[in-house]
Amino acid sequence: MASSIATLSPSASPLAAPAQVALESLGQRLRAHRVNSGWTLADMAQRLRCSPTTLRALEAGKPGTSVRVLVEALWLFGQTDTLDAVAPAPSALAANRRVRRPAGRAAPGVITERERDF
Repeated sequence: MASSIATLSPSASPLAAPAQVALESLGQRLRAHRVNSGWTLADMAQRLRCSPTTLRALEAGKPGTSVRVLVEALWLFGQTDTLDAVAPAPSALAANRRVRRPAGRAAPGVITERERDF
């Protein structure tokens, strides 16, 4: 049975194969923009205020690379507006309606007082 999890270092959380492919594709596109701009790895790393190693990891699609570096790279290429397409707001928010949780349920990720009592 084939696994859909990409192989990473033991300290990293496994990443689903489709997510890994998407990261690698994004990294390749960022590298193409850098090369098309005539910037060396060192030039762009300096512009991004990161090390060349970090930029190399971003271009290789490594999942541990900082979101800050990614967003700044998109900014350098005039692509920050593309972030709006990453996770568009649900239609309920787009319609300016308040999304409500069922009564008595905490927001996701919030630990209730009942859960703290152990």
